[in-house]
Amino acid sequence: MLKIRLARGGAKKRPYYSVVVADSHSPRDGRFIEKVGAYNPLLKKDDPKRITLNVERISEWLGKGAQPTDRVARFLSTQGLAKWEPSSNPKKAEPHAKAKERAAARAEKAELASAAAAEAETAAEEAVVDEATPEEAPVEASNPDEQPLAEAEAQAQDSAEG
Repeated sequence: MLKIRLARGGAKKRPYYSVVVADSHSPRDGRFIEKVGAYNPLLKKDDPKRITLNVERISEWLGKGAQPTDRVARFLSTQGLAKWEPSSNPKKAEPHAKAKERAAARAEKAELASAAAAEAETAAEEAVVDEATPEEAPVEASNPDEQPLAEAEAQAQDSAEG
């Protein structure tokens, strides 16, 4: 089967593609039948030299049954040679099974942590409420300047001795 596809050329980090007609079994940058255009992705999108196509030869190869790849079909649709529509793949952004399992485990762990935090918070609130009850609160002198009688006597004895 014949394909009209891109063959990569150019230097490292400076791609340049040739639009070629090749057998579908030959390597991407390998043997091809005919070079029918060029694509330079480094040029601006409105630059006319970004995509150059030999329209006559391409239409001839399309007539012989050559199939353009998706990217080349996009280029050819701008020239009116081939029909190209963007593909719709709604599952593309959906995570796979392992990622779903990990997300469920994280959600469960977070739920347990939030439940434990809420339980600790309610326990702390109950402890604060229990400490504030008047039955368990220690009895203090009404005036902090007044000392209990036993302490006053002990101080008086210390001062008498000294």
